[in-house]
Amino acid sequence: MSIESISKLIDSISKLASSIAWPSITGFLLIKFWPDIRRIFDEREDISFKALGFEATLKNKVSASATALAAARATSPDYTVSPDSAAKEKLEASVVVSGSITPRFLSRAKKSVVLWVDDRPDNNTFERQSLEVLGVRFILAGSTDEALSLVSNKKVDAIISDMGRPPDARAGYTLLDELRARGVKIPFIIYAGSRSPEHVAESRQHGAIGCTNNPYELFEYVVEALRQSA
Repeated sequence: MSIESISKLIDSISKLASSIAWPSITGFLLIKFWPDIRRIFDEREDISFKALGFEATLKNKVSASATALAAARATSPDYTVSPDSAAKEKLEASVVVSGSITPRFLSRAKKSVVLWVDDRPDNNTFERQSLEVLGVRFILAGSTDEALSLVSNKKVDAIISDMGRPPDARAGYTLLDELRARGVKIPFIIYAGSRSPEHVAESRQHGAIGCTNNPYELFEYVVEALRQSA
């Protein structure tokens, strides 16, 4: 079935559903043609979700993700509160999320596992939630040794790590260097206290996508990492 045929079918289903209250017929048609429709969704990022009522679902996911991301930003150590800060952050977070999310990425996200290495995982709850609502699953490690063990035994699509974990002030690089020495090429992101140009450059010299202390940039890095690992 061609893309044009699928598009016409979606439009016909939409008109049928809106003109008559026969959900059973609509359901039958969706079930019958779902493999072709699903294939088109996976291959085309610009196809409209409106015809099948998916627009609201997509908007809900974007809204929930943006809310969590804005909360992550608002709880950042360097955040400055102002009278209009809440609305401003929600708007900026919405722009970040909606600019990164496509139907293809959502399909990928549901199959993705991210390892987050941090000895204080509660500090990153909102950041994780912003991706979990999109389907991404997280596994947590509190030490370099635990992270190495998990990577050896589980399929991981991306890794996020803090930098310092007692007693190692550069534990993020210790983990990254060991992974690369073992030939493990999983996309790696440092989420720590700095995003200065020199630290970003250093992180990339070690083989990371980059380093940041900004939840919005972290979100974009993770989206990029999952696309790389697809």
